Amino acid sequence: MMTTETPTTGLCLHSLVTTDAQLEISLANVAVAAPRDHEVVVKILAAPINPSDLGLLVGGADMTNARGSTRDGLPLVSADVPPPGMRAMAGRLGEAMTVGNEGCGVVIAAGASPAAQALMGKTVAMLGGSMYAQYRTLPVAMCMELPDGTAPADGASCFVNPLTALSMTEAMRREGHSGIVHTAAASNLGQMLVKICVMDGIPLVNIVRSQAQVDLLRSIGATHVCDSTSPAFLEELTAALVETGATIAFDAIGGGKLGGQILSCMEAAAVKRMTTYSRYGSDSFKQLYIYGGLDMGPTTLNRSFGFSWAVSGFLLTPFMAKIGPEALQALRARVVAELTTTFASHYTREISLTEALDMTILAAYNKRATGEKFLICPHKG
Repeated sequence: MMTTETPTTGLCLHSLVTTDAQLEISLANVAVAAPRDHEVVVKILAAPINPSDLGLLVGGADMTNARGSTRDGLPLVSADVPPPGMRAMAGRLGEAMTVGNEGCGVVIAAGASPAAQALMGKTVAMLGGSMYAQYRTLPVAMCMELPDGTAPADGASCFVNPLTALSMTEAMRREGHSGIVHTAAASNLGQMLVKICVMDGIPLVNIVRSQAQVDLLRSIGATHVCDSTSPAFLEELTAALVETGATIAFDAIGGGKLGGQILSCMEAAAVKRMTTYSRYGSDSFKQLYIYGGLDMGPTTLNRSFGFSWAVSGFLLTPFMAKIGPEALQALRARVVAELTTTFASHYTREISLTEALDMTILAAYNKRATGEKFLICPHKG
């Protein structure tokens, strides 16, 4: 049953890769499903554009040749997809995919279950995809109730960045490390991680790409901040690793040589602590997790870090499943408690669904510039 009438249709953004190597990003009016017993209908008020969303939105298309037009009176963006992009996206050809991992809105209809009815009229954060839309019908389990009066912009980024930052510290503890290295550390997520580590007393080495980003992180309490553009970067990174003993790194860059440099500097720091020589290097285990793809090129490892190391991917959803519901609930409770402090997000611009397909605006948020974050407000305008 429902407690109020559900809108019959609403705008939704789709990303389609065609068999003739074209990306199409479009808006369409779609039906809003009535909620089943364990579901609610949410009027989406805000949804952030995260790097992971851009991976689905534009995929491997060459956006330098993107073209704007209209279809059925609604905006349409088209772009060519080069052969490598087509190979990477072979599994989604011909499927119009919805986009947007997380968002915030108000529950306007609810199914018959007590859990669904309890959310009626409440502001909730949501995780579960299809958030670049005006309405979303989804299970109660994908919603997190927020305190009364929470602004949509404050609740929009409750899941991906806050839970990823907390998961990094959780992984550090569970795997027996004592400090963390983080790249692209001036991002919204990076700033959250700085605040968490300051509060929890966790040694953190931040890697950024400019003096302005160094100054930003120091202003919110960061102790160790290394500028990768500095001529003395490797020496400064090694010194920070000697001081902190950090042996686990989370790399948002992915491609290039930075990941390998981090492992090499970890090894150099570990060797400084050794009392006897070993041709196999130190026995200090070094873990590099790649969790982003700001550089989609090959990851280069120069193998100058001994034999005690590992490189693997890190994704939030599998990690949440791994730690179990009790530990996950503790992380979610902390996010709600510190929503406007530790986990506050800052947005460069708020845009409508239509503006998200404006060629100039799309080019701006697709730059994926560190420290810049766009927020889609589906009912704006």
